[in-house]
Amino acid sequence: VQLQASGGGSVQAGDSLTLSCKVFGRSFSTYTFGWFRQGPGKEREFLAGIDWSGRTLYDVDSVKGRFNVSRDGIKETVYLQMSTLKPEDTAVYYCAADDNVIAGFFPQARDEYPYWGQGTQVTVSS
Repeated sequence: VQLQASGGGSVQAGDSLTLSCKVFGRSFSTYTFGWFRQGPGKEREFLAGIDWSGRTLYDVDSVKGRFNVSRDGIKETVYLQMSTLKPEDTAVYYCAADDNVIAGFFPQARDEYPYWGQGTQVTVSS
């Protein structure tokens, strides 16, 4: 599977932005998808994920209530809707996919996702 992230850009604090992750490959409906970000000088961190059933998981207290992950099976695209953006949200955002679905388990670690998109830069100015 190949992933192509897009939608990043430069915005002002308080603005909204929606990132897209187009998925190329078979069995879109069976993958779990995750969104990560890596800020300057920081580790790559898990933000949110969505599995084949539409179940979602959010991590990082700072994005809860502001970010929303969704998927469109027809367009085979995963989205990350971001609102009330802050300067500390500045980072390269990545989408990732996991095809090793385990009942009752939701992958959150970077090494649990074997497939990655190229990343899209989000810059938030104050």
